Parts: sequence; C-alpha cells; structure tokens
Amino acid sequence: MKFNRNATINQRIDRITPHHAVVGVDIAKDSHVAQLTDFRGRSLTSRHLSFPNSREGFKRFLRWIQEAQAKHGLSSLLVGMEPTGHYWFNLANWLLEQSVDVVLVNPVTTHRNKENRDNSPSKNDPKDALTIADVVSRGFYTDYLPRGTAFERIKTIMSDREFWSKDATRLGNRIVRWIDLYFPEFRLVFKDWTVPRALATLGAFALPGDLQGLTVEQVIAGWKEQGMKRASGVSGRAKALELLSLAARSIGDKRVPEEARRDIKRLLDAYKQSLQRLDEIQREIEALVGDMPLAQQLQSIRGLGTITLAALLGCAGDLRLYSHGRQLLRRAGLNLAECTSGKFKGQIKLSKRGDSMLRKYLFLGVLNLVRYNEDFKRWHEHNVAKGMKKQASIFKLIGKWARITIGMVQRGEEYRSAHEAAIPAA
Repeated sequence: MKFNRNATINQRIDRITPHHAVVGVDIAKDSHVAQLTDFRGRSLTSRHLSFPNSREGFKRFLRWIQEAQAKHGLSSLLVGMEPTGHYWFNLANWLLEQSVDVVLVNPVTTHRNKENRDNSPSKNDPKDALTIADVVSRGFYTDYLPRGTAFERIKTIMSDREFWSKDATRLGNRIVRWIDLYFPEFRLVFKDWTVPRALATLGAFALPGDLQGLTVEQVIAGWKEQGMKRASGVSGRAKALELLSLAARSIGDKRVPEEARRDIKRLLDAYKQSLQRLDEIQREIEALVGDMPLAQQLQSIRGLGTITLAALLGCAGDLRLYSHGRQLLRRAGLNLAECTSGKFKGQIKLSKRGDSMLRKYLFLGVLNLVRYNEDFKRWHEHNVAKGMKKQASIFKLIGKWARITIGMVQRGEEYRSAHEAAIPAA
C-alpha cells in the first residue's frame, strides 16, 4: 500500500467488496465473542457467537462463519479483532493457517465508536464485537503480519530482557531503601553501592554493629571471603578505616538486627541472580543479532549498540516492509498529534500510540548517536545553535535516523557519513 495515510485508508476500504463477510471478535482470556456483518455493516446473524479459546472453539467459530457465508452468498472473509494483551495470538495465528485474512483494530478506536449504533455509553462483549466489525468495514484497521522467526526470537528475548532489567532495578531500589534505614553512613564510603567492594561489605558486614570491635585486617579478610581478589592495598585499607569510623557512630535502626540481616541477604541474592540472567540474555542477543545480515548492515551507523539494534529489529520487525521512516515513527508512537479548533491552537505533542519499547530505544539510540557519531553530533549542535531546545533536537534527530535507516534498508546500502558522501568520486 502507499504510505500516504488518506490513500492507505481508501485502499483498505476499497479492499472490502460486496462479496465480503466482515467479522468482529471481542477477545478475552477464556472465551471470545464474534459478530458477523456485510461490507456495509449490516448484521447477518440473529445473535452473536461465543466460543472458547481452544482448537475446538476455533473450528466452531470457522464453521459458524462458513454457514453464514453460504447462506448469504459471500465468497470472501475478513476477520478483525483487538490485540488485547496476549490472548489474541493463538486465534489470529490459527486463522492465518486456515488462509483467513486477519486485521487488527486499535482498542481506542473501538472505545470511541461504541456509541455509533445506539447512542448509548453501555458496553458489553457482543456490542464490542459489532463495533469492531463496523470500524473494519470503514477501513480503520491494520493487517496482521506475523514476524519472521528470526525477528520473533529477538522480540521474545528483548521482552525477557526488559522484565529482568526492571526486576534488577526494583531490587536495587529496595537495597537502597535498606541502606538508608539501617546503615545510612554507608553511602558516605561508597558513592555507588553496586561496585564489588560495596557489595562485599553488604554481604559480610551489612549492619554497623557487625563492624564493632573489628580491625582493618579483619574487614579486608571479610571482603576476601566474599570473593574480592584485590581487597587490600592503599585504597582498600583507607575504605576499611573510613567504614569502621562511620559505623561506630551510625544512626541506623538497631531494633531488628536479625531480620535486617536476613532481608539484605535475600535482596542481594535476588539482585545477583537478576544480573546473571541479564548477562545470559546479553550473550544470546549478541549471537542472534550477529547472525542477521540486516543487523550487520545497520551496524555501519557508528554509535548503535547491540541492544538498540535488537530492540529496533524485534519491535519493528522486518524493516524491508517499510516504505518511509514516518511509518517507523508511527509504529513507535512518535508521530505528532495536535488539537486545534477555530481560534484555539493547542500544543502539538507526541501521540505515544505505539510500541513503548521501540519508542524508548529509539530515544536512547539517538542519545548514543549524538555522543559517538560525528554526523549526529554535528546536526545536534547545529539545531541547538539555531535556538532549538536540546530535547526538541533529539526528537528531530530520531526522525532523521528513522528516514536514514529505512532508506539504507530499501537500497541495500551501508551508512556513509555526510562528509564522505559530499566528497566526489575520483
């Protein structure tokens, strides 16, 4: 389809002919509800169909459609559904295996069109299914195109990484809270509690009372028992001496020492396990990305890390299916939205209607490009020199990066810096 949005919607409407049966499915965890209409939105069945989320239920659903098609002489079929959580994947993939066209409807579209038929804010599953069929017949849908196996593997492992990354952050915040409660002076010795010596201290001498009466040598010996290879030395002895001095006059809570020790031990064990899982995932991601020719092509843009590329390919899928960088921005919810009416001029903002993980890594990726890529650094400095705010410049460069990326993929070229491109061939 063409990229122009109006032309795209017209093509989606034209795709639905008088020979089409349009089915709307309201997705749920255990059972789905379906309504069937013709291309003009007229209901073709006396009542809705409720079917379980199982193979038998899917077969029953397809038989119900085929019987209605035979009765009304309809030869084509289009099934629309909301991508609700993860509950829709099995039905959508099964329908594709049966050579049935599946399209997706944004839940926001369903919510805003539910009063079209009855002018009522009431909501139920059959009404939602009928609303989905209505908006499909009007062209407000997107085609469901499953990712290739390689892209799906990257998407799955990146989703896994996001979970364990958030888990490590949550545990880290909990550990900081523990330090503030029981050993607030700890932060004066160790600005960063995640360094090996700080973790060894929390493992061996978590509470200030554990350091009472110890010598510098005993503190160093405790660090070595925690696995530190270079526990002593001038800096190590200085840290041990400072730690002993501050522990002697600590204001930390001393009421529940045994429970506090067990708490920090559990937190440290869980935190270290999360880090180990993240290391395993990192190696798996590097192996997957290293085997993809598309990723190798994008690595020619200096400043893009493995995680950024994995997020881009996992969330956006095969970039060869995009015809313009604006499509990538819209998928991430980075397209602009405005609210104006008459003389009122509202503020233009990002729509944020898209993949939040893709949006996050496009932003982080441009920050790295501005830091390490000479072209992006120069473009950013130019924008700021013209009076543009730094944040606005970053989002403008996200658009530029998206256009460069799609252009590279479409032409099968590697990135050349703007300086190199300006030099004429000999």
